Amino acid sequence: METNRLSPSLAQALNDQMTKEAHASQIYLSYGAWADARGYDGIANFLFRHAQEERNHMMKILEYILERGARVKVAAIPAPGTDPTSVQDCFEKVFKQEIDNTKAIYTLVKMSLTEEDWASWNFLQWFVKEQVEEETLALNLLDKIKIAGGEKAKDDVLYTLDRDLKTMPDDASLAENATAEKP
Repeated sequence: METNRLSPSLAQALNDQMTKEAHASQIYLSYGAWADARGYDGIANFLFRHAQEERNHMMKILEYILERGARVKVAAIPAPGTDPTSVQDCFEKVFKQEIDNTKAIYTLVKMSLTEEDWASWNFLQWFVKEQVEEETLALNLLDKIKIAGGEKAKDDVLYTLDRDLKTMPDDASLAENATAEKP
C-alpha cells in the first residue's frame, strides 16, 4: 500500500531544503571556527549555537518527509565557501545566507500552496516565522557592528561585542510580538 502523501516535486524540494539547512549548519560551523581562531570566543559560541539550530531545522524537515510517507534522500553538502575577512564580513555573509534560505523557504511555501498541500503549507509556516527571526537577528548584529565602526571597529569595541554575543539570546524580537507597552 502506498503511504506517500507528498508529490514527487514537493518531496524533492523538501529533500533539497534539508540539504540546504545542513549546508547552513556547515557555514555557521566554518565561521565559528574562523572566529575562534581569531580569539572571538563569544562570536564563535554564537555561531556554533546557530550551527546546531540549522541542524535542528534539517531534522525537522527530515522528520516531516518521513511522517508524510516519502523517501528521505541524504545528499552531499557543499563546502561552506571562503572564510570571512572581518567580523563585519562574517555577519554580512550570515545575513546573505539567511536571505538565500528565506527565498528557498518561500519557494516551498508557494509550491505547497499551488499543489494545495495544506499539511505541508502549515508545516512550512514555522519556517517562515523562523526566517523572519533569523534575518532580523543577523540585521541587528550588522547594525551593531556598523555602529561600532564597521570595518574600522577598534579592538576594544570588538571585545565588547564578542563578550555580549557569548550570552546573547538566539531569538530576535519580532514586530508581530510588539505592543505599545513593549515596542
